[in-house]
Amino acid sequence: MGWWYRAASSIAKRSIRRNFYRGELSCYATRTSILPSTSRNFQTTVFKPKAQTAPVPHSVPLSRLADNFLDGTSSVYLEELQRAWEADPNSVDESWDNFFRNFVGQAPTSPGISGQTIQESMRLLLLVRAYQVNGHMKAKLDPLGLEVRKIPDELDPSLYGFTEADLDREFFLGVWNMSGFLSENRPVQTLRSILTRLEQAYCGSIGFEYMHIPDRDKCNWLREKIETSAPTQFSRKRREDIFDRLAWSTLFENFLATKWTSAKRFGLEGGETLIPGMKEMFDHASDLGVESIVMGMAHRGRLNVLGNIVRKPIRQIFCEFSGGVLPVDEAGLYTGTGDVKYHLGTSYDRPTRGGKRIHLSLLANPSHLEAVNPLVVGKTRAKQYYSDDVEREKHMGVLIHGDGSFAGQGVVYETLHLSALPNYTTGGTIHIVLNNQVAFTTDPKAGRSSQYSTDVAKAINAPIFHVNGDDVEAVVHVCELAAEWRQTFHSDVVVDLVCYRRFGHNEIDEPSFTQPKMYKVIRNHPSALEIYQKKLLELGELTKGDVDKIHQKITSILNEEFLASKDYVPKRRDWLSAYWSGFKSPEQISRIRNTGVKPEILKNVGKAITVLPGNLTPHKAVKRIYEQRAQMIETGEDIDWGFAEALAFATLVVEGNHVRLSGQDVERGTFSHRHAVVHDQTNGEKYCPLDHVIINQNKELFTVSNSSLSEFGVLGFELGYSMENPNSLVIWEAQFGDFANGAQVIFDNFLSSGESKWLRQTGLVVLLPHGYDGQGPEHSSGRLERFLQMADGHPYIIPEMDPTLGKQIQECNWQIVNVTTPANFFHVLRRQIHREFRKPLIVMSPKNLLRSKVCRSNLSEFDDVQGHPGFDKQGTRFKRLIKDRNDHSNVEEGIRRLILCSGKVYYELDDQRSKVDAKDVAICRVEQLCPFPYDLVQRELNRYPNAEVVWCQEEPMNMGGYTYVLPRLITSMKSIGRGGYEDVKYVGRAPSAATATGFLKVHQKEHVELLGKALQSEPINFPY
Repeated sequence: MGWWYRAASSIAKRSIRRNFYRGELSCYATRTSILPSTSRNFQTTVFKPKAQTAPVPHSVPLSRLADNFLDGTSSVYLEELQRAWEADPNSVDESWDNFFRNFVGQAPTSPGISGQTIQESMRLLLLVRAYQVNGHMKAKLDPLGLEVRKIPDELDPSLYGFTEADLDREFFLGVWNMSGFLSENRPVQTLRSILTRLEQAYCGSIGFEYMHIPDRDKCNWLREKIETSAPTQFSRKRREDIFDRLAWSTLFENFLATKWTSAKRFGLEGGETLIPGMKEMFDHASDLGVESIVMGMAHRGRLNVLGNIVRKPIRQIFCEFSGGVLPVDEAGLYTGTGDVKYHLGTSYDRPTRGGKRIHLSLLANPSHLEAVNPLVVGKTRAKQYYSDDVEREKHMGVLIHGDGSFAGQGVVYETLHLSALPNYTTGGTIHIVLNNQVAFTTDPKAGRSSQYSTDVAKAINAPIFHVNGDDVEAVVHVCELAAEWRQTFHSDVVVDLVCYRRFGHNEIDEPSFTQPKMYKVIRNHPSALEIYQKKLLELGELTKGDVDKIHQKITSILNEEFLASKDYVPKRRDWLSAYWSGFKSPEQISRIRNTGVKPEILKNVGKAITVLPGNLTPHKAVKRIYEQRAQMIETGEDIDWGFAEALAFATLVVEGNHVRLSGQDVERGTFSHRHAVVHDQTNGEKYCPLDHVIINQNKELFTVSNSSLSEFGVLGFELGYSMENPNSLVIWEAQFGDFANGAQVIFDNFLSSGESKWLRQTGLVVLLPHGYDGQGPEHSSGRLERFLQMADGHPYIIPEMDPTLGKQIQECNWQIVNVTTPANFFHVLRRQIHREFRKPLIVMSPKNLLRSKVCRSNLSEFDDVQGHPGFDKQGTRFKRLIKDRNDHSNVEEGIRRLILCSGKVYYELDDQRSKVDAKDVAICRVEQLCPFPYDLVQRELNRYPNAEVVWCQEEPMNMGGYTYVLPRLITSMKSIGRGGYEDVKYVGRAPSAATATGFLKVHQKEHVELLGKALQSEPINFPY
């Protein structure tokens, strides 16, 4: 065989040096060319066709063509050809006769043909590759027929020197270590058969993009599926099922359009094949081991998905169209504000064709397109953790996108970017782009710079299957293929369902204002159901009677559901898609629990998390931190912020709770205070002490993970994660609180209002480093005022304040704290778990207090021993307000000023008070701003009956807590007869556009003035 290899190599080298061009193939020479290859919209203007001269191809380096194309079946075939030729030269094709004559030194029978076979094979392989790379550009994707794209020159056989005379010649292909039809035991095929198969595989109703994937095994797997599979043939039974599902999708929309002609419903007309595609995908996924699917989608088609896939009662959907009624099942039930019908979610255990059941959940979401994406991925990851789905085969996420939003919304990339990160991966998400070929009114050419809306997915090497939405069988095929890919390679995959929107953005919108040409075509275009019905009738797969029977059955059920909707009364379980058994809603009484920990447990876990392995070589500074922590636990004194946090985590882990902390740089901590992960300085190995709190600890029971440089995506992920199971402390920490506004949509539309809109609780904790220390306008403020502004507590009504009940906090939408002691931070974290309900917690966490010698706590403040600091008749717990550090009696008439403040400014005020010896000034810390501690503020107001009341903050007047605290403080004062608005004095920075000055000297000057005014001996004149 050695001479064959040398011969082939010699011919290959000569062929590369030659000009490939031998003339045009007439049947391909003239094409309708149209628009530059960068065309990215499916409705464009057709230019006149013109003949094109195939350009001379550039030489290709031999290294690109040097695969072992004589391997395997090809070499066997050549040996058989050689033996046949030796026995009878006339038994082989003339080109092979000349080939063999050339190598044994005989004169060829046709001069000039010598060596052409291998050279042409090389060219043919380039043509095959061109179809694999660019065949999708020739695929028939647009159901409206408006798509006009330039067919790449690389798909023209004449470019490679082939003529019409070559169509029925046989060519040697070889195997090239590839899958697909190149690997078949047919290394010699006619050019006509090769082109026919390439056109069928790559240029039909499906356009495949996968050659950007650098993994050879993945590409070969797809080639095998695309090139060697016979055109998908469905049995009569399968086709009847597909038709039935398509009929349900279509007639459901038709029914809604008939009954509620002027209602917004964001129907699926034009993309009805989505429903049978998703159903077939889920059936196939179930057969491949998937047990539950978490879904997220926007409003278009949502009602159809809810009714036909997730099986939300159709009568309930109809009831919501008629205005809906509040859910009832007991007096005083908390119902929240509710939401529009096309934002709501639900869940259901759906039977599959294979006889299994698959749990489907569709998350509720706002109108902010794509915002739900990271929540779906986070919830999926949590399901995998709680079910020990290490291989990530049982739980899967499916996201349905719009074409405009998939290309335009940054959170799409932020979510894609998480797909392969160790602590965020879910083993692949299936993305379905419901491609209307238009956004609200914006054409693709104005909405994206790329060829396809799905091009962003190439960044993570996801395969993309473009499919004509009118070809329901093609849609079903790619949906099943997507499920197979996900279960085989555990990575993301995209289905681009190219369809259209029969009506406007909503049903009462007029799309012809902006897309007249498109909608002229749409008005006369048959539905996918009509197209498929016609096909099945022509094939004889269904009779007219079969079709009528299916239509009548569906219409009858829809009418029955419509009648039932008139008397339908929703129950709470319809709104609570995953009700947490035993957890209480805001109208149910819940008692406050102790958060202290037994001293022996504190000592034991404290020792466990301060011991580093003997073979670990930590950085000397980190080693010193752990030595100091060991000393803290030994003496029980001077516990700092970082260690208090670690003790909170460790004690929750000991109690069996899952703790997860993520965000930018959280393993070390932005300010080097945490060091939850210790790096060996010699070999780079990592050690996490909190992974070793209990024996045989699950490696994910405590998870701390640096995230990608994303706020929107990562916060959304953690929110989704926290919603799955209440017995977990899930925390997201911003690098600086200032950067949290990159995730404002999550705060505004999910975290602050999710329980009210959708009755979904979450105990997510958000840590926002906050504090003014001269670092400028982007490193000073966690924007406390924005979170307080979204709080729903009434500023002029004092709620029931029974200290043993959690009623006030149960009825608020979230908690906002600005904590000043390590012990209080410990308790507020533990409080998130030790209660019978869940609420989001926003923490304005400190920066320079992390190492402050005065910001320390003793271990006795963490335990549950009676008589220790912080213990009262209910036990040890979080302090919503910390009274003045001086041992004041219940009534102190000699105090001339009561300063209320929050956060680190307390320590600066206290230090200034000592300097000026202002013993007649009391300083109280409001640790919990929301819900407002009316009872404790009233207690302090009564303690100091003659004191001037001051609110002091380091933020500008239009920021920080002032505008939130002021009306609530006035309400507290009026309730005990202490005056009103003019009796509350303000000390802080003046109103400002920027959060802080960028000049250190200005900052220092403002700070000195602030402290001086707060502690001045004369009364404070404010506001006049």
